[in-house]
Order: sequence, then structure tokens, then C-alpha cells
Amino acid sequence: QAQLVESGGGLVQPGGSLRLSCATSRSIFNTYTMGWYRQAPGKQRTLVASITNGGSINYADSLKGRFTISRDDAKATVHLQMNSLKPEDTAVYYCYAKRGFIYNYWGQGTQVTVSP
Repeated sequence: QAQLVESGGGLVQPGGSLRLSCATSRSIFNTYTMGWYRQAPGKQRTLVASITNGGSINYADSLKGRFTISRDDAKATVHLQMNSLKPEDTAVYYCYAKRGFIYNYWGQGTQVTVSP
């Protein structure tokens, strides 16, 4: 049974928006730091954003101002709102949950393609 279930990827034109969602169990949502990495073809996986169970947020410097991570406490879901998308944002986006330095859970990945 998947612990992290992602949704919301797809094809969007440059300048458009997408919202990714990562649903999980209540126990993980209340205990773990959650966030998103992305991996473009031929490149390493890089951090996009993270949010702790207390609501502290961290973004990759290059994405500040365009991406917003948030928690939906009622649905035990983390969202990633992505605006002003660029072709270089094209990647597979992975949700994760971690405690300390251990990445305990990963989502299956969702493809985001930004293309005219």
C-alpha cells in the first residue's frame, strides 16, 4: 500500500500553472517533514520545497516566488502550487516524507511537462 499518493502532474504551456498534491496517512502527515524533489532527464534529483509538521517551509532558491508549498490539515495532504512555469521546470516530481536525515517514504513520481 502506497504511503504517499501523488496527483496533479500533466502538460502545461509556458507561463501556466499546475498544482501537485501528495496525500498520506494521518500519522505520517503529523510526524514527518514532507516535500518535493524533481528530476529532469539526465540530471540529478534536486530539492524543490519542504514543509515540516510544524509548518516551517524551505524552497530551492531558484524557485522562490513561483512555487508555493502548503499543508491541508483536514486532508493530510501537501500541495505544491507551481506558477509561471518554464520549460526548464519539466521533470518528474517526487513527494517525500522524512524524519531527521532519513527519507522514509517516496511517492511514485508525477510527470510535469512544460511545452508550447
